Amino acid sequence: MKKHIGSALRLTLVLLVILSVIYPLVIAGVGRLAPGQGKGETVSLNGKVVGYALVGQKFTEDRYFNSRPSAVEYNAAGSGGSNKGPSNPDYLKIVQARIDTFLVHNPGIDKAAIPAELVTASGSGLDPDLSPDAARIQVNRIANIRGISPDRLNQLIDAQTKGPLFGLFGPATVNVLKLNAALDSLK
Repeated sequence: MKKHIGSALRLTLVLLVILSVIYPLVIAGVGRLAPGQGKGETVSLNGKVVGYALVGQKFTEDRYFNSRPSAVEYNAAGSGGSNKGPSNPDYLKIVQARIDTFLVHNPGIDKAAIPAELVTASGSGLDPDLSPDAARIQVNRIANIRGISPDRLNQLIDAQTKGPLFGLFGPATVNVLKLNAALDSLK
């Protein structure tokens, strides 16, 4: 029994050093190699930080590309979804209200053409990305307000579109904050 207690204590000490010291240092080192050196990737406009690229932000002005709705009002401290299923009457009312609002601000768009991500919140409530199609459906509104050609806006979307990981995993996405910062930087 004494032999096993000694082995258990040595194993505990070794694991304590590995998991409490070595592992966190390795992860912190890997984080330093990531964009933003582990502090988060910031987006700047004219030398001023305007937000973090990996956290969804609210854009509702017609002159900007709208973000995906958030069930937590974009509160990064309390991310989460609504936990309401697709047959929940309250949820259906919220989605219908979002559809109605989108159609008011984007006249001429057919209801069936609205990508679901523009009227439904993500699981975290902080999704920073849209599909290129969800960005493109907003082009005419922004072009009319800003006096920019739709072709130029589509080029901007193409330039900000990030393809699937390794060309295989996941969909193509557009970061809304980066897209709107690029939109503001157009002359």
